[in-house]
Amino acid sequence: MAAGKRIAAHLGAHICFEEETGQGLRPPKGRTWAPHGQRPVVRVRGRNRGRVNIAGVACYRAGHQSHFFFKLHVWRGRRGEPKTFSWRQYRDLIVMTHVQLGTPMVWCWDNLNVHLVKELADSAEEHKDWLRIFQMPSYAPELHPAEGIWSLLKRHLADFAAADLAHLTRVIKRKLKKIQYRPHLIDGCLPPTGLIMDYDAPRSSDSTSST
Repeated sequence: MAAGKRIAAHLGAHICFEEETGQGLRPPKGRTWAPHGQRPVVRVRGRNRGRVNIAGVACYRAGHQSHFFFKLHVWRGRRGEPKTFSWRQYRDLIVMTHVQLGTPMVWCWDNLNVHLVKELADSAEEHKDWLRIFQMPSYAPELHPAEGIWSLLKRHLADFAAADLAHLTRVIKRKLKKIQYRPHLIDGCLPPTGLIMDYDAPRSSDSTSST
């Protein structure tokens, strides 16, 4: 990440960490109060097929407010329906994030197959004036600030019984929007990764600093 920080400092860019998660109708398990010996039961329509997939990106820049953006893909279990995000949806997420931030970006994500397709590489080359892409190590969730955001989301969804996928989608959108408007929560997801956004913006084109 040191190289990414140097490039971000040189470009005046945000460092953006992208990661995916998903949620079906069977909710995450949580803790609650109940009379001794009487385990609470939450009845859900867990056998129904379908899943809400989420691609989220946590964006940081030293001395600036942190941001979080997301895109949803709802899979209803129908024949021939794509289960996950396409490369075009990832491209659109990158472009949307850039438009919202209004700055160059150092984009960090893992080695998921769709992240490595030629079309995305060509798109990155086309927009190299404001986009740099870094591949993060595989199976390293501890390096992703977005994992902290997923933890917050799953905590809110614990023991939640959604009526159907539309209901679940509405609740997920509402919870993620609440996180978007609370930058301190996004900031709090960075320290557990061991990464520090402490570089200073360069005063000239050939001066950069990184710690």
